[in-house]
Amino acid sequence: MKNKPLKERLHKNGIKLVSLARSFGVDKATISRWVQGSIPAERVIEFERLTNISRHELRPDVFGKKGEAA
Repeated sequence: MKNKPLKERLHKNGIKLVSLARSFGVDKATISRWVQGSIPAERVIEFERLTNISRHELRPDVFGKKGEAA
């Protein structure tokens, strides 16, 4: 994500890493690694649903940039 760091966006939207961890059934350290690196492609759709952050922003390498032709 190029605009704001993901962790900052989650915090601004009131989303806690521990809450995401519970939703995914993983520990907080796993979510921290995703937020600092990249979210596994197979988890992006669920991450998008839980955070309302577009899959195109989360993983443009997999889903392309928003509005980009497939």
